[in-house]
Amino acid sequence: MARLGDLTEKQLKTALYNEGLRLKVGPYVYCVESRFASTRLGLQTLYGDFPLADPSGFADYHIALKPSNLLQRLRLKTRFLLDDQQPFGSLHNRHAYAFLEWGMNWCISVCANEYLKLHSAVVAKNGVAMIMPGLPGAGKSTLCAALALNGWRVLSDEHAMIHLGTANVEPLYRPVSLKNESIDVIRAYQPDVVMGPVTEETHKGVVAHMKADMHPASHEPGPVPARLMVFPQYQRGEKTQLRPRTRAECFMFAAHHSFNYNVLSETGFETMTALMDAVQCYELRYSNLDEALRALEDLGAQAAAQ
Repeated sequence: MARLGDLTEKQLKTALYNEGLRLKVGPYVYCVESRFASTRLGLQTLYGDFPLADPSGFADYHIALKPSNLLQRLRLKTRFLLDDQQPFGSLHNRHAYAFLEWGMNWCISVCANEYLKLHSAVVAKNGVAMIMPGLPGAGKSTLCAALALNGWRVLSDEHAMIHLGTANVEPLYRPVSLKNESIDVIRAYQPDVVMGPVTEETHKGVVAHMKADMHPASHEPGPVPARLMVFPQYQRGEKTQLRPRTRAECFMFAAHHSFNYNVLSETGFETMTALMDAVQCYELRYSNLDEALRALEDLGAQAAAQ
């Protein structure tokens, strides 16, 4: 199957500038239009191994980054469009690549209700998946990136997509979004890590995305059974502690931070129940990344052996 990295510079530009680049991301096809050099560079750097879809075939999401008029061009403003509709305000052109990543996430967040969607990172090893919900600043993306650099398969940095009525996670492999101090932490952890464009002065601070599809099975389709749910919490100076949490407590947290639990109604409840019946739940407090990784490696090995 052809990959984005197989395209020449001219072919990539032609697709992005005209009919749109059709890119397969997990179970979906994005058709992307953009004339920004930063988005082209970001796609080349982070999505080079992603499969291309039929250029004349169906796309789930037709998205574009473009100004609306001459005034926006003069003000260096760009819009994110889904099916030619603008769902939110414009941003400065220097934020174009981050805008693209945020917009791609937004498409899944508001659509894709054929899954129960939890706001979580998901990684897998030895055939089982670990779901890592967390509030902003909890360190889930930093852990997700570090696990990717240690042989774990990243199923998603943002969405745990659960097949309805089961505890199986659908892969939605994407780059890992890192912010502020986390960027330097991961660069120090592995200096040759592949990062896309760095975007400064966003509403989230400094943002960069890390190439995460490094596992040989990164782009293989098919669900992975979830067996662990770990709630990470980074706290400066904290001793590494891994403690069990009750399923009832985790059910409430995960449901509250789901994108569509209420939309799915009874089906959402049944799916969350099936998920909680299948996973062991833990809280991980840490400040030392290496210690946290060792704790998760041990936990993952135990889950895979059961």
